[in-house]
Amino acid sequence: MFDRHITEQLLAALSDTPVVVLGGARQTGKSTLVQKLIQGGYPAQYITFDDLSMLGAARRDPAGFLAGLEGPVIFDEIQRVPELLLPIKAAVDRNRQPGRFLLTGSASILNLPRVADALAGRMELLTLWPLSQGERLGHSEGFIDWAYSDRPAANLSPSQTVREIWTNRVLVGGYPEVVARSQPDRRHAWFDSYINTILMRDVRELSSVAGLTDMPRLLEILAARAGGLINYADLARDAGLNQVTLKRYFTLLQSVFLIRTLRPWFSNRIKRLMKSEKLYLCDTGLLSHILGFSAGSITRDSKAKGAIMENFVAAELLKQAAWSRTRPQFYHFRDYSGIEVDFVLESASGHRVVGIAVKASASVTSEDTRGLRVMAEGLGSKFVRGIVLYAGETVIPFAKNIHAIPLETLWMAADEKAPA
Repeated sequence: MFDRHITEQLLAALSDTPVVVLGGARQTGKSTLVQKLIQGGYPAQYITFDDLSMLGAARRDPAGFLAGLEGPVIFDEIQRVPELLLPIKAAVDRNRQPGRFLLTGSASILNLPRVADALAGRMELLTLWPLSQGERLGHSEGFIDWAYSDRPAANLSPSQTVREIWTNRVLVGGYPEVVARSQPDRRHAWFDSYINTILMRDVRELSSVAGLTDMPRLLEILAARAGGLINYADLARDAGLNQVTLKRYFTLLQSVFLIRTLRPWFSNRIKRLMKSEKLYLCDTGLLSHILGFSAGSITRDSKAKGAIMENFVAAELLKQAAWSRTRPQFYHFRDYSGIEVDFVLESASGHRVVGIAVKASASVTSEDTRGLRVMAEGLGSKFVRGIVLYAGETVIPFAKNIHAIPLETLWMAADEKAPA
């Protein structure tokens, strides 16, 4: 059983918020985490709506079902019973006791009918993503907080070869069940069943979609464009769908945590910035499975290799943001001349910015830092640090606050308290 780094944030939310929602994709470990809280002494009754008897009772009489429960309650897979949300709102309005309800869902609860009205101002929303690399290794990562600190870019001696990183990390991803399987064919079997379950059960429960047969094909098209800018007209043409239907399907895939978009970053100090979002899948094991890549075949496709590596970094940063002290907002930067930075991390105040570029190769040149240098020149003192994560072994300085560092730093950087 893996220790999940978000546990501290979850307990903190339960200590002062009436309703805490723990969302995340199916099979990321939400049920395991909340049951572990109970085993650790958290005084709550656990009810799962994967139990058909509980599901039927809650749907028949939501208010009566809730009235029959006492003390803190954990409702697992709440998206299956949206009828409970209004009774939960009424119960919280009568008694705003912290930690009264812990709700988990394999579909984004914000997309459930009436949820915004029902729980606004009463809930805190947390997301449990697939395992981070630090969770797999048993230590807490502090890369984001390090990036915002004044600590130097220290040399790191990689403990794995580049091929091992691809084989053991990028192509496996972070779903606990997949990580536990040592044979690639058994991982592929799991992913096949997983995709079928998500598309045929969870998507159907969220919306009465008539064209579910189109969804697997759309997911393949999106996987092939991971790391690229989103063009809905092109996507609709390739998928054979009109744009209204495409955007509806796109939202559903986001709701079940299969895909993620990254908004463009803007600054009035840097002109002619593109406004398109970028697309990522939430797990590179799933991405690699859909695209049919293995450790051997990926080396023959440099374009796909770069896109998957970028997606891997995006997923790891997203996971670490859930427990980092800095809690930045994530964006991407690209202008019309082709200058880009893969990830822009902006502090809540907007006054501190970190840029991160990703290179799948073992060598870096000054040209690879071009986007970072443009950002640094445009932002001045707001630019904290520029980083090129690459598949090499040493730290390479390009400027006082721009360095290329080994990819492993992403999950090996110590979790030390960053300065305020």
